[in-house]
Amino acid sequence: MAANGSGGMHDAPLDNNFAGTDDLVSDWYIYETMETAMPQDDTFLSIIPDCNPTISPRMYHICMAPVSLAVLMGLSLLVKRRRLHRSCWNGVPGLLSPANFLEEEGSQGLVAAVFGILFSSLCVLVLDRDPLPLITHSSQGTREYWKILALLYYPAFYYPLIACATVRHRVSYLVGCLLSWCHCMVHIWQKVDCPQSPKIYRYYSMLSYVPIILCLVLLSLWYPALLIRSFTGQEETLDKEVMGRGYYKKYLKAVLSKRPRKGSSTKIEENLLSRVQTYLRSYIYAPEEGFRIPLKLVLSITTAMIAVYQVALLLLVAVVPTIQIVRAGMTKDIVVLLVQFGLVPSESPAIPGDMEKELNTVKYYLWSLEVCYICSLVLCCLLTCTMLLRTLVMHRKNLKALYQGAVLDVFYKAHILRPSRQAIVCWMSFAGFQTAFACLGLLIQQVIFFICSVGFTFLFVIPLQSGTNTHLFKIIQNMWPFWLTLVVAVIMQNLAAHYQFLEQHPLRKELTNRRALYIVTYLLFPINVLVGVLAGVWRMVISGLYNAVHFCQLDISLLNRGVETFDPGYHAYCHYLKIEVSQSHPVMKAFCLLLLQLARPEGPPGFRASNMEEGIQLMQPKNAPPSRARFKQSRARWWLAYTLLNNPSLTACRKTALSDPTANGTQLSPPKP
Repeated sequence: MAANGSGGMHDAPLDNNFAGTDDLVSDWYIYETMETAMPQDDTFLSIIPDCNPTISPRMYHICMAPVSLAVLMGLSLLVKRRRLHRSCWNGVPGLLSPANFLEEEGSQGLVAAVFGILFSSLCVLVLDRDPLPLITHSSQGTREYWKILALLYYPAFYYPLIACATVRHRVSYLVGCLLSWCHCMVHIWQKVDCPQSPKIYRYYSMLSYVPIILCLVLLSLWYPALLIRSFTGQEETLDKEVMGRGYYKKYLKAVLSKRPRKGSSTKIEENLLSRVQTYLRSYIYAPEEGFRIPLKLVLSITTAMIAVYQVALLLLVAVVPTIQIVRAGMTKDIVVLLVQFGLVPSESPAIPGDMEKELNTVKYYLWSLEVCYICSLVLCCLLTCTMLLRTLVMHRKNLKALYQGAVLDVFYKAHILRPSRQAIVCWMSFAGFQTAFACLGLLIQQVIFFICSVGFTFLFVIPLQSGTNTHLFKIIQNMWPFWLTLVVAVIMQNLAAHYQFLEQHPLRKELTNRRALYIVTYLLFPINVLVGVLAGVWRMVISGLYNAVHFCQLDISLLNRGVETFDPGYHAYCHYLKIEVSQSHPVMKAFCLLLLQLARPEGPPGFRASNMEEGIQLMQPKNAPPSRARFKQSRARWWLAYTLLNNPSLTACRKTALSDPTANGTQLSPPKP
């Protein structure tokens, strides 16, 4: 009984302890119960399950990859190499060229759209769990290998979209319409079926596919327009024979036309407003008559703009929602911890009270951080896009200067404009370099401007708004005699140099009071050391900002002239110009057209002189009376001399490629049978 009684006595307190445990547990998890009782806010992201669209990416690629391969093989039958095995089916099938990158005419917008799709697909596969759509649920160890394989798969997958325009055939245009419509409808259907995804942010997948869908919509409209033009147009035969003839006509017309020179009165009437307008126009590319931007530059600028969008989208969705979640989930326990560390001002940090005011202060700080991040990102995007537009203006200026032979206006030393192994490699990688430099430039600018905006906000704006003195204001307040001494020393040196140490004459300036100059130089040496420290900090800041802003510009070097070859971006740009000028010179192409006209005097009507501009009417398409032969010869020589004077760089090309005496105008009559 005793044992049972003692056991009962011991059981009673134990039961009471268990009864009180519920209150203890409820007190311990008081914040958790209160937070779960709060209504669900959209700021707190719920778990988004994986969405399986009706047409999965794997099914889409399994169906479309064989179709793309079949289209490539079918289009290759339309491109014959007639000089090889002419007896075998009128020539063997030829290789399909994606685009004529060294020609100035063609569907530049179509080629740029395909490159935009290709680069956007690259941005998607870098962050995707299954980089190769044909293989799903890849392991972590093999994922990198599939990414490398995907870098080769996507160019081959979208190859027919660009090859259909190069073949320049009605069948290819029809196939291009069907392919572009199919790709566009599948991508739109996938994003409508599954607009949200658990990757990074619920809408990131849909927003990252916006450039792909827009480019596919452009292709879906472009190919039908080409197909309709092939049935109604009259220039298809001519375009197949000679690419770029229309552009070379316009260029020669602009070069040979007489333009009135502006008088000196316009320079006198220039004021500050006109100079500012001229400076702003230098950052805005406006089309110019008689000049067209090369295709490689169009591709590089297009992919760079898409890169700015993709990087800005990733930076936005990766940081801003997180800051919003932290701000909405901020509790008083965390605020007490921040107050104890001195990160949040409080009236009584040693004795925590209600903490409602401090909680609002922390939320305001987080909101300010979010505003600084978004503002710096918008500023970086605007600066990067402005610099990319500025590069178009500089590209046109440099190309026009090199076309005229002014090599020293572009390079600081003489260069031979001819192809080389290194020049070919740089030309091939130029568009990729421009895209990568735009991505890196935006990232660097975002880091720098975000740090600067946060420092300015929390060191100047918020203290001035709240009326509290920060450590920075206290340092400035305590060191004001030092700063005043530096300012007075700099002002005194400038005044003494202007009024005491410089003797001004009408035609010259001389040093005077040299003994006083030496004394002041010696006495102010310690102060100038401190001034030099501030100047060094300013030099570091301004050089960092300048290099960060101009990082995406390849037409300028971020290094000094002696070592600018170590700048890979500028180095690639210089060699790119060599290939473009040596292989796509408009005047050189015009001379090649004239040689083709000599070889085929009875060709199609497009080659006849009646359809050509006055500047290139150097050949006669039909038999001319002998009395006019001398007049034609003289006129040809005058035009040749005028062209070579305005384009000295063509002299080397003329010696090698135009060694035929017909180029000098000595044989203008058509060859006798």
